[in-house]
Amino acid sequence: MGRLRFLCALWAAKLSIPALKLTRHNGTNFPGELALKICPDFLRYIGKPARIIAVTGTNGKTTVSNLLCDSLEQLGVRLLNNRAGSNINSGISTSLITGADLLGRAKYDTAVFEVDERSALRIYPYVRPELIVMTNLFRDSIMRNGHPGFIADILTKGIPPESKLVLNADDLICSGVAPDNARVYYGLRRMDGDLTECVNLINDMRICPKCGGRLRYEYLRYHHIGRAMCADCGFASPEYDYAGEDVDLSAMTMTAAHGGERCTLPLISDSVFNVYNMMAVIAALCEFGIPLAKAAEAAGKTKVVGTRHSEVHAGDIDIVMQMAKEKNALAITRAFDYAVTKPGRKELLLMMNCLSDEKHWSENTCWLYDCDFEFLARDDVSRVIATGPRAMDYRLRLLLAGVPEEKIVCERDELRAADMLELVPGETVYIFHGVDSFDLTVRVRERIRERIEEAAK
Repeated sequence: MGRLRFLCALWAAKLSIPALKLTRHNGTNFPGELALKICPDFLRYIGKPARIIAVTGTNGKTTVSNLLCDSLEQLGVRLLNNRAGSNINSGISTSLITGADLLGRAKYDTAVFEVDERSALRIYPYVRPELIVMTNLFRDSIMRNGHPGFIADILTKGIPPESKLVLNADDLICSGVAPDNARVYYGLRRMDGDLTECVNLINDMRICPKCGGRLRYEYLRYHHIGRAMCADCGFASPEYDYAGEDVDLSAMTMTAAHGGERCTLPLISDSVFNVYNMMAVIAALCEFGIPLAKAAEAAGKTKVVGTRHSEVHAGDIDIVMQMAKEKNALAITRAFDYAVTKPGRKELLLMMNCLSDEKHWSENTCWLYDCDFEFLARDDVSRVIATGPRAMDYRLRLLLAGVPEEKIVCERDELRAADMLELVPGETVYIFHGVDSFDLTVRVRERIRERIEEAAK
């Protein structure tokens, strides 16, 4: 009976794919949702590739998944992935449906799946990766994820014992997950500008997880990311198996080191966050069986997808679209920090929470007070425009952060907000947008470009 139900679910889901195309519905997640509704344990029966790499973590998992897919494809590996769908059980099901024949047998030998941390208990009992790459564990949406320790516990309970972990050694929350599993660690050695005390509002790793003593950081990059030790019990950050050395954000190069080998490669981004993402990819490729030199070469040829970061030049003005994951104080802080430390005059457009936020989301705004809006109180930030459903909340937070009132403009309509920019030649306009508002953000960017072109006539 179980097999028959599975086949009915599989065929119905496969038929839904051309039906969605004919009716011009996006529905990238629908086939998996349909299959799970008909057969709740669909993932038990569907054929899986023999080699699966899962990528999880609070921030960066989409970027790492995309970079890893691109790198493997460059190296000639034909693989299945869930780029087009979601990272929960229905999205994984949809990908496996497209990668299976009519009897549910897998047509791919290899897969890379981005997996939501909260979905571990629903996915890993049936999809058992050879490798699980973990980017980091940070404070995320309070309503959904609570605290990073809560998420770490979910992962520890859900991760299959046979999966080898590729963990960020500079994140003590991440590196402590599933302690009985085989693991390797990646990280970045000391860099210019590293600190020894946290300057961020969020630091979720202040005390030793073993004895409760105070942690002291040898170096600290942001929040709790760095190398720490406990003077009371000797607990310390794990040693690197894969190290990023001599990271030079000006020259856009770094050296990857592993097992006595070293090779220099170009950086794909001048964001430290993306340097970590590159090291995660290199470590995963090597653990997959790719030699370090080939892994570094492939990773160095990839690109961060435009939905995460893109830049265009219009007249004498640069327009940057920067992902700032809504309701995630840490992701937004990292985006702010990246933008405001760039040289030159800047105008900022805050539109992280758009698309019917008030109607579909009831989470309170406490996450705004974990986010370092104080980074925006700088002389070279000439104007900050708050827009979208949370415009007034942004305004209040900006005022509390010390941003002068005369620099703040509120306009709930995003396209009208684009008309509030001064657009001074030589400046950079940063548009901070959320996960689901990419199309709207493109429209806002094009409105800004039209204004610049009109002014040049």
